[in-house]
Amino acid sequence: MLEPLLVELAGGPNFATLTTLLPNGMPHSSVMWFDVDETHVIINTETHRLKYRNVQRDPRVSLVVWDHTNPYRYVEVRGRVVATEAGDRARAHIDVMSRRYTGGPYAAPITSERVMLFIAPERQRLQGS
Repeated sequence: MLEPLLVELAGGPNFATLTTLLPNGMPHSSVMWFDVDETHVIINTETHRLKYRNVQRDPRVSLVVWDHTNPYRYVEVRGRVVATEAGDRARAHIDVMSRRYTGGPYAAPITSERVMLFIAPERQRLQGS
């Protein structure tokens, strides 16, 4: 079950920092848009991105999502990427997220293929609920 604060933050234009692991074990962090379904945190990226290559090799991730109106209100999620989905659904999903964050369809060029990463939380910690 996802923390209610995480679900609440997913409803607005709140950002997440996704941390994956490089081949040498060092962390790699990216500020991202994010989404949720009933049981997963969802990240939408492209298949040529380093974060995607990292989770293909090591699915362990950490994610911190903060409230854009109060950065002291946040949720930390530690978990694993348990599934990926590319294709039409991933392409449509980035437009849905873009409307939430920018008010319009996704405008950046897509240089490879959109892919959704489904993260199953193993630990969730919140601050300022």
